[in-house]
Amino acid sequence: MGELSRAIRAIEIGRDHPGESTSTKDRNYNLHEELADVMDQVLILCDKYDVDPDSLMAFSEEKLKKRFDE
Repeated sequence: MGELSRAIRAIEIGRDHPGESTSTKDRNYNLHEELADVMDQVLILCDKYDVDPDSLMAFSEEKLKKRFDE
């Protein structure tokens, strides 16, 4: 999650560290790469603990609907 947060910070403020510059294309590629890594780990955990990813998404959607009263 740390690498994902750095990728998001780079997009939000235009860089990861002071004095560093990267192109928008590079930042977007990095975000895709880090999101894919997180998704991969979530799917591995779903498999290990017998959790259906589709039901997990439905659970999250229902929780958000209740939270925002939709």
